[in-house]
Amino acid sequence: MIFKPQRYKIADKVGTPFIDIDEIREFLDVVPSAEQVREAIELSLNHHRLSMQQTVSLLNAPHQLRGEIMEAAHRLKKEIYGNRIVLFAPLYVGNLCQNSCDYCSYAASNSLPTRKTLNEEELNFEIDSLAAEGHKRLILVYGEHPKYSAKFIADNVRQIYQTGKIRRININAAPLGVGGFREVHEAGIGTYQIFQESYNQEIYQKHHLGGMKADYNWRLTAFDRAMEAGVDDVGLGVLFGLNPNWKEEVLGLIRHTNHLEACFGVGPHTISFPRMTPALGAAPADAPISDEDFIFAISVLRLAVPYTGLILTARERAELRDEAIKYGVSQIDGGTKLEVGGYNEHNDKGGAQFSLTDNRTLSEIIDELISTEQIPSFCTACYRKGRTGEHFMTFSVSGHIKELCSPNAVLTFAEFLEEYGSETQKKEGYKLIENELTALKNRETVESRLERVKNGERDLFF
Repeated sequence: MIFKPQRYKIADKVGTPFIDIDEIREFLDVVPSAEQVREAIELSLNHHRLSMQQTVSLLNAPHQLRGEIMEAAHRLKKEIYGNRIVLFAPLYVGNLCQNSCDYCSYAASNSLPTRKTLNEEELNFEIDSLAAEGHKRLILVYGEHPKYSAKFIADNVRQIYQTGKIRRININAAPLGVGGFREVHEAGIGTYQIFQESYNQEIYQKHHLGGMKADYNWRLTAFDRAMEAGVDDVGLGVLFGLNPNWKEEVLGLIRHTNHLEACFGVGPHTISFPRMTPALGAAPADAPISDEDFIFAISVLRLAVPYTGLILTARERAELRDEAIKYGVSQIDGGTKLEVGGYNEHNDKGGAQFSLTDNRTLSEIIDELISTEQIPSFCTACYRKGRTGEHFMTFSVSGHIKELCSPNAVLTFAEFLEEYGSETQKKEGYKLIENELTALKNRETVESRLERVKNGERDLFF
């Protein structure tokens, strides 16, 4: 992959807001020619991160060219990410919140959901249940509240790692100051997710009515502070359904990517793009995006930022997630429970943030991935080997990351089959692994480690 940060109307400076919605709209006013569309596709297939202008060539392409764009996204996805899909689970630690976001059941003024924060014992119960299903990767989710300080989050992370059952912990929580980000980073987190929700400040202010989240610029510049603190794996995101013009949000993500590259030489590790789903006591989506446009937006993002993982959660129904994987999604959750304390029967439950659509268990999702010849991956090697941030980008932009990720996916999938797989899963899973081995340059080494996994060794990785 090749990225060369572009210069836009607002210069990229650390800690300085960088979104100019009028500039984004000027780009979106352009109607591209078929030649410009195909030039943008070609650039992406040659592993270039696209500029806003080039991304608009895809977003505004004539409808009859959408098929070419989506086919290119499918081709790029296979070329860079191969057949692997990374699996994780969200773990909601607490739903206390001081914000007033009109679309969220956690809003401070909403008295309908039961409020709860997991204590140490309850957190261990949750980890026991998740580990028993086969999970190795978690993302801890918090409301925005003084109780959920950097120290509180860091203590949760250390407690979970001490169980020895989870190998990577990502965070989805409120923006912090540099000191707070540093404290959480030192606990050993993976990626820190903060979704801007909307890059259009007028729409943002309409829906974020109080609390720290009402400060658009504090949230927008959060990853600058994270990077300064050493958190070099960050996850961007928008919430589709707030902005009637969803294309503005896609360009906002590209502009944010450019800002990180220009200021820190590192783009986002992941991009998320959930659609609004019903939430207890919350407003419905102002501007739902159709399934067709949603899959197309995913295809465009895949081409625009080739090196970044794309995440699609269980908000979406199973068949749509299966379709989205073809065109760019590389990470999904499985067996998800959104209630605080929802994974373990011993825990009292706190209210969920929103509603789920894909209620499949982790095992059922793995069955589906096997049937479509996708390798389920629980890999955590890059984080644990220090291949994060700039180091990850070095591997990623050269295309070498696949040479590490595919073997590691195979080994972690084999672990799952040995520990948790049914006889049918083992039979079909190892058949899939055998097919995957034929494409690996280091097949003999992988096969040797695979035998060690079958003989009881665990946590082998490249």
